[in-house]
Amino acid sequence: MKKLDAALVSVVLAAGTALFAGAAAAAYNAKVRQACAGDYQNFCSQYSPDSTELRRCMESNRKGLTHTCVTALIDAGEVPAKYLKKK
Repeated sequence: MKKLDAALVSVVLAAGTALFAGAAAAAYNAKVRQACAGDYQNFCSQYSPDSTELRRCMESNRKGLTHTCVTALIDAGEVPAKYLKKK
């Protein structure tokens, strides 16, 4: 009985951790999307959100991105902090 209880607790904890991680990632995506909406329209609107092409486009235009967008990307762990260095 104790082995079954321990296994059940492990499964519940793993599921809870995965759910929390997913919620945190979604929050970051919303913050980045809001902060980078103008940059997306200016540079990369031809690409669908969450696509590899969009990520490449934003990377190739990183020197033109707004400070707000870059800060949100750094906070979300999408790019390193060195992106805030002066252009």
